[in-house]
Amino acid sequence: MALIVQKYGGTSVGSIERIQSVSERIISTQQQGHNVVVAVSAMAGETNRLMNLANQISEVPEPRELDMLLSAGEQVSIALLAMSLTQKGIKAISLTADQAGIQTNAVFNDATIEYIETDLITKWLNKGYVVIVAGFQGRDRIGNITTLGRGGSDTTAVALAAALNADECQIFTDVDGVYSSDPRFVSNTRRLKEVSFSDMHVLAKSGAKVLQEHSVTHAWNSSVTLRVLSSFDDGEGTLICENPKEVLAVTGLALKQDLFLVECEGISAKEQRELYKQYKVLDERCDCFQIVVPKATFLQLKLAFNTKIRNISSLSILTLVGDNVEGMADSACNQLMVNSIDIYQYDIEPKSVSVIVNQADLQRAAEILHKTFVITEQSQDNNLMIAVS
Repeated sequence: MALIVQKYGGTSVGSIERIQSVSERIISTQQQGHNVVVAVSAMAGETNRLMNLANQISEVPEPRELDMLLSAGEQVSIALLAMSLTQKGIKAISLTADQAGIQTNAVFNDATIEYIETDLITKWLNKGYVVIVAGFQGRDRIGNITTLGRGGSDTTAVALAAALNADECQIFTDVDGVYSSDPRFVSNTRRLKEVSFSDMHVLAKSGAKVLQEHSVTHAWNSSVTLRVLSSFDDGEGTLICENPKEVLAVTGLALKQDLFLVECEGISAKEQRELYKQYKVLDERCDCFQIVVPKATFLQLKLAFNTKIRNISSLSILTLVGDNVEGMADSACNQLMVNSIDIYQYDIEPKSVSVIVNQADLQRAAEILHKTFVITEQSQDNNLMIAVS
């Protein structure tokens, strides 16, 4: 008998019909002889709805009260899922993160899980129950509700798997695995059978939304085997592990969009140092400098600095990820420039090459880089493996 931790995102539990479908998948896992713990997100759109309500009160809501509000979404979905399982004859209980013993630091809106007291979860598992835990949330040491930031339910699932010493952590989402790039922008993408923790971490950090960056880091540090699966279709998904059987020269192309090029002028030296710590700097002159800021963060900066900052243009960042990509930087830039795509900056780091382009050029640039480097290199890797075999 194995212990499986499953996580279902907002799209997977986005309606009563989908919740009923998720309960059938959980029952199937239990019928295979496994104990099951489930981490669940709020229903699709619910966190945004609650955030919009908060913004009608204040453009920058008080952080503690915002966490109190946003955490309500997961309580709805865990209760509905527990009801669905119970109605089908399966013993199930829903637990808030507080009840489940998930303790975090006191950083509201972006808390970090410090410890999980698993006694209550283990008690219910020993009684044959499916235990359903609210993702995305925790409590600090003095009892305040905290949230883990966007995508935090992935981290909840991984942290539960580590604390319970689970055999596998399965992340169910609306795609059937990790792809070589985002299929919404790039044609001929390929599902990857296996991805190393190191590559997945760089992909997540660089904008791949299938897994949250903190969850990959936690899984890597805790040696938790991850598998990304579809909530809607059967299949083997993508395994995230330490040593994949197949090592690719280029694993994939990550895309990060909705970024602003922001010009700052009249900022104090202290404020400038703080901004430099948080954001990528594109240009620096004696009287002003330019930084790349996520669209979601720009309003807060505008409120803080008022006329000292202004949005110049919208940008995107494309990142090639893999063991052998560092030597491809010049060629990647040349391919884009030959196709009349302006490059603001490029960066080379271990296992990654990133280029910054105009948002309007994102799809065209992604097609070029994916076709030239990802598909070509993976095809060469496959041909080499066939020849060796």
